[in-house]
Amino acid sequence: MLDAVVVGAGPNGLTAAVELARRGFSVALFEAKSTVGGGARTEELTLPGFRHDPCSAAHPFGVNSPAFRALPLERYGLQWLNSELPMAHPFPDGSAAVLSRSVAETAASLGPRDAGAYRRLVEPFLARWDTLLRDFMSLPLTALPRDPVTLARFGLAGLPPSTWLMRRFKDERAKALFSGLVAHVMSPLDGPATGAVGLVFALAAHARGWPVPRGGSQAISDALAAYLGDLGGAVHTDYEVKRLDELPPARAYVFDTSPTALARIAGFGDYYAHFRYGPGVFKIDYALDGPVPWTAPEARLATTVHIGASQAEIGTALRAVSRENRAPDHPFMITVQPSVVDATRAPEGKQVFWAYGHVPHGWSGDLTDALERQLERVAPGFRDRVLARATAGPAELAAHNANYVGGDIACGAASGLQLLLRPRLSMFPYHTPHPAVFICSSATPPGPGVHGMSGHNAAKAVWRRLRRT
Repeated sequence: MLDAVVVGAGPNGLTAAVELARRGFSVALFEAKSTVGGGARTEELTLPGFRHDPCSAAHPFGVNSPAFRALPLERYGLQWLNSELPMAHPFPDGSAAVLSRSVAETAASLGPRDAGAYRRLVEPFLARWDTLLRDFMSLPLTALPRDPVTLARFGLAGLPPSTWLMRRFKDERAKALFSGLVAHVMSPLDGPATGAVGLVFALAAHARGWPVPRGGSQAISDALAAYLGDLGGAVHTDYEVKRLDELPPARAYVFDTSPTALARIAGFGDYYAHFRYGPGVFKIDYALDGPVPWTAPEARLATTVHIGASQAEIGTALRAVSRENRAPDHPFMITVQPSVVDATRAPEGKQVFWAYGHVPHGWSGDLTDALERQLERVAPGFRDRVLARATAGPAELAAHNANYVGGDIACGAASGLQLLLRPRLSMFPYHTPHPAVFICSSATPPGPGVHGMSGHNAAKAVWRRLRRT
C-alpha cells in the first residue's frame, strides 16, 4: 500500500507530492493529460518554433514562494529571467507608470504628488518581506506566524477595499497602476481585502521581480516532476480519475482538482455546493513578427505590461464581468512578452506575446477585437506585427484544464470571504468529509498563482495524519 496518492499534476499537486516524498513517504501521482503542468505548461500553439504558455506566464509568486525556494529546482533546470522592469503600465498619451525592483524608481514614475505616499505604503513591509510572505501564505493553522506584529499591520492596511487604500494617492497614474495589481484576482476594486492583493503584487516585484522561466512555464513543472522522480515518486500521465476506487490503495489521497471534481470523484454530494466560481478570461497567444510597438519606452523593457487607461476604466471592466454579467467595452488587459528576456521562445527576430482580458463566467463570445483595440491605443500598429494568433475563451480553457471551471483560472472566485476562506468556511481547508482525502488545489489558501503553497500546506496536513496513523 502506498502512503499517498496525488491526483492532478499541476504545481500544487506536484509540490504536495514532492513534500511528502521528501519526508520518506511513498507517493504516486496521477495526471489526466499526457504531460504534467496544469496551469504551468508550454506548447506550440500558433506556428512552429513559437513556444507559448497556455495559462500562467510571469511568476512573481513562483520566484518568491517559500515552498519553491526550499527546493533545489535550479538543479533540475529551472532558471528565472528578470527583465529590466518587472511591469509597466502605459497610458494612451505615451507615458507610463512602472513597477520596478527599486521602490524609489517606482515612486518617481507615479509623479511627485504620490511618490512619498507610495514609499510610505510599501517600505515598512518590504524590510520584512520573506517573513511576511511566509506568514501570509501559510495561514490558516499550517504554521504559527513568525512575525505576528508585521502580519497584523499588513492586515490593517490590506483588509479594507483597495478603493480605501488608494485614497492616499492624488493622481491617476498611481491609482491606475495599483488598480491593475488588484485586477489580477478578477474581483471588483471595492471588494474586501483587495488592498492586500495589490500590496502583495507590488512587494513581490520589489523583492525579486516578476520573472519568466527560461523556456516557458513548463520548466517549473518539469523541475518539480524530475525532483519527485529522484525522490522515488512515480508519475502516471494519461490517467483520468473518475472514481476513488480507480486509484491504488493508499493511506491518503490528495486532490489538485476543483472542489466540484473532488466531490464527484469521492462521492461528497453537495459538500462544496456553496463554493463559487468567478469570472473567466479570454486569452490570446500571438506569434509576432518583431517586438510590440509600444509608444511608451518603459513598456519595451518590461516582461509584464498592464493595459487600462484609468482606475475608473479598470473598475468598470471588473464590475461588468463580476456584477453585470457582460463583457466590458474596454477590457483591462494583462500581457506578457517573454521574448524581452528569453530568445528561446521564438525564432530569431520574432516574438511570442501573451494577453488576456476578463469575461463573465462561461462566456461564449469573441473578445479579440476589443482586446486588440485596447492594444492599439498604447501600441499603434500592433495588428501589423501579428503572424498568427491562438484564441481561447472560457470553454476552451476549461477543456484544456478541468480546474478552470467556466474559464475561471483562479479555480474559484477570489472575492468576498472566499478570497481568504476557501473552499469552505473552515479552519482546516485542506481536509474533506473523508479523513483520508485532502484537497490541495488553488481552491484552497493561499489561492491562485503558481507558487505551490496550497500543495505545501496540504502536504503538512497529510503527513501529520500519516504520522498519527
